[in-house]
Amino acid sequence: MDKRPLPSRMELNEQKHHKKHIWRWITLIIVLLIAGIGVYVGSIYVKTKNAVDKTYDPQNAVTQDSFNGKEPFSILLLGTDTGAFGRKEKNGNSDTMIIATVNSSKKKVSLMSIPRDTMAQMIGTEDFSVHKINAAYNIGGPKMAMKTTSRLLNVPLKYYIVMNMGGMQKLVDGVGGVDVKPPLSFSYDGYSFTKGKKVHLNGSQALAYSRMRYDDPQGDYGRQLRQRQVIMSILKNALSVKTIENLDSVLDSASNSIRTNITFNSMVSIAKNYRNCTNNMSSDYLHGTGAMIGDASYQVMSDKELQRCSDIVRSDMGLDKEDLSNNETYQNSKNVNFDWSSGDPNQVYYVYEPNSDQLWEGDRSY
Repeated sequence: MDKRPLPSRMELNEQKHHKKHIWRWITLIIVLLIAGIGVYVGSIYVKTKNAVDKTYDPQNAVTQDSFNGKEPFSILLLGTDTGAFGRKEKNGNSDTMIIATVNSSKKKVSLMSIPRDTMAQMIGTEDFSVHKINAAYNIGGPKMAMKTTSRLLNVPLKYYIVMNMGGMQKLVDGVGGVDVKPPLSFSYDGYSFTKGKKVHLNGSQALAYSRMRYDDPQGDYGRQLRQRQVIMSILKNALSVKTIENLDSVLDSASNSIRTNITFNSMVSIAKNYRNCTNNMSSDYLHGTGAMIGDASYQVMSDKELQRCSDIVRSDMGLDKEDLSNNETYQNSKNVNFDWSSGDPNQVYYVYEPNSDQLWEGDRSY
């Protein structure tokens, strides 16, 4: 369950000319569960390994993995707006960003959503650069996305899974569909959903359910909630008989739509040692305030909210809490006249050069 009430409509009113975005959700660790199926059904082990090996990214390899069932670990889940509806860009922006943390001692999986419009310093650029956090993947790939997210919340991240929306529809169908209870009634892409009425969705229906934003009074935050519903349902259905029957389709979707720096052997270890954690899942989100930086609409995060989310994720990782100090807290200290409680999404927020009273005049193309 989400721990905070959803923000007001006024807080989330977005700029009219904002780029139209598509698919915003991603399955939690579907690759890991696929690997688990391969282990427990020996006759398809080789087929599974071959498919999962195609997803591996050696350029961002991790030298030492420790998935022994005792140590917590986190994975940055990235959903990109490529791979369907005519989109062929190599990277694209990461329209979904979720830190998934698995803690075996708590027998728990926790999800922390990061709004795509969150103001963040891009970590890894040659010069100081601030953009919406979803641009990090487009600019510098998964490495920059991990470093930028890590710096934002002061949490260590070395694993990632990225999936384009082109494969998600097949994955949902492959696990036999998903069950959700819509938080509001709406119609989108030819499908209708009724508030409070539990419904079973196939792949195309789930995609539509997760994409709608502009008719949701909670804007992008409402869409994040629906995405997390889909993720949790996928996990519950991932090891069903239906999934095994459709394994060829699931594996094909995985090999063509997923990239990760987690090896097959590590996935097997995770599937064997952390399987029971998916029975206890919770979710939260970084709650921002609408603001204008230049001519673009952003979500800026207060020190209090950044610290709250940092504390939660670090605790789930088994780490001590630490006072947060980064570019975002620095920019907040410079914007002394910004009213965090006004609810005005057109309020101006200024970005300054590091350790300077000079306004940043850098590239805003992302």
